[in-house]
Amino acid sequence: MGSIIILTNFLLSFAAEAMGCWKQEKTNTWAFPTLILCLYGFFYMMKPSEPFLTPYLTGPDKNLTTDEVTNQIFPVWTYSYLALLFPVFLLTDYVRYKPVLLLQGISLIITWLLLLFAHGVTAMQVVEFFYGMVTATEVAYYAYIYSVVSTQHYQRVTSYCRSVTLVAATVAAVLGQLLVSLAHVSYFYLNAITLASVSLAFLCSFFLPMPQRSMFFHRKDTSEPLPGADKGVAAGGSHRPSSCQEEKSPNPAARGPTPQPQAGNARPHSHMLSVLLQLAKDLRDCYSSRKLLYWSLWWALATAGFNQVVNYVQVLWDFRAPSHSSAVYNGAVEAIATFLSSATSMAVGYVKVNWDLTGELALAIFSVLDAGSLLLMHFTDNIWACYAGYLAFKACYMLLITIATFQIAVNLSMERYALMFGFNNFVALVIQTILTIVVVDSRGLGLDITTQFLIYGSYFTVIAGIFLIRSMYTIISIKCRNTTVAAESTTH
Repeated sequence: MGSIIILTNFLLSFAAEAMGCWKQEKTNTWAFPTLILCLYGFFYMMKPSEPFLTPYLTGPDKNLTTDEVTNQIFPVWTYSYLALLFPVFLLTDYVRYKPVLLLQGISLIITWLLLLFAHGVTAMQVVEFFYGMVTATEVAYYAYIYSVVSTQHYQRVTSYCRSVTLVAATVAAVLGQLLVSLAHVSYFYLNAITLASVSLAFLCSFFLPMPQRSMFFHRKDTSEPLPGADKGVAAGGSHRPSSCQEEKSPNPAARGPTPQPQAGNARPHSHMLSVLLQLAKDLRDCYSSRKLLYWSLWWALATAGFNQVVNYVQVLWDFRAPSHSSAVYNGAVEAIATFLSSATSMAVGYVKVNWDLTGELALAIFSVLDAGSLLLMHFTDNIWACYAGYLAFKACYMLLITIATFQIAVNLSMERYALMFGFNNFVALVIQTILTIVVVDSRGLGLDITTQFLIYGSYFTVIAGIFLIRSMYTIISIKCRNTTVAAESTTH
């Protein structure tokens, strides 16, 4: 109830501020799209049935076996997400965000309609395909901000949108747990509540203004910079170079995407080709930075493992404590995990550390903790130990991904950050797909759920080893360089 009260107060105060801003000059037109976007994000994340998906599928409503859910149904999400991610990324920018948000809303409604009324393995595979569409179109939610909000409001709007989604995810998990544990509401009705919520999100998306520009295909000329291009959120100052490496910026082409001609001035296919070539060049320039390359490598490797764990952890919980004979606390665990994740992410902003020197060591240490948490979940038979392992795993990952995001974004323009973010996630999805085919899919090894978590724990152990070796090399190199410089200054 406390979370609901906090959310209500937040929405009331935000609505009051928005009403006040509407009475001001035209430059403050950020309030209305932000309010609608926050409402969309809240209803989109308000899915109380999500923590209970596996018990729902293996229970009397769908009557599927654990093996069918693990080895035949859940892998479809990974495959569809991979197939859709790149074309949706380009489509999102080309059609200017709002149509993709509408597509996401339609996909959400289809997903939960099928979950409620369809039966059988094939039908649930179709559910996973549409949910892959949902996750592939998530890029449109935050990208929409860039095109309708001016630079001076970007940080505040991003804060509102992220806070609303975190609050909604927490409220949804708590509500789902309370309804299951205290009111004994069936999983079917939890999915009905979710359907109502995502339908409201779909309705909210109709009220969003249609952007007139985007980051790549519909750019304005250089006299009007894109919102967010000053990078006030990620960087300490608002006038940092937009190059991938500050020390490598004599070439104007290395300072960010060059403005593209508007679509009306050239044939569509030649315009598309010029944009794709510019994106490829930007990626090459960004990954030429060794620092960004290593942070991106961790991002891709760890995100692949994280997505795999989150996708299958409910199956492990159901194996340790079968839902048909045990109390299920998935919602409470997800609520606590969301709170810990937001707390650890926020703590990063108050930690004063030389990340250039110790960042890779931090990646190694917390990857060791992630590996230990997953191995604990493999070796223990206690459901509470499994819950604790998951909480530690998710908190460590969210802490590190926040650091990695900042380290990658700090020297990039908004366009290049969005591009690099998308490409890192694409690489992560490729790795995740390989893991799914080899470890999970019935056409591969089709391993049981406990053995899968042994593989995932070993996977994070390898990641920790890679970055431990790399961090030792970095620290020793910097110490030797400083010693050499000190010796040279002494001789002079």
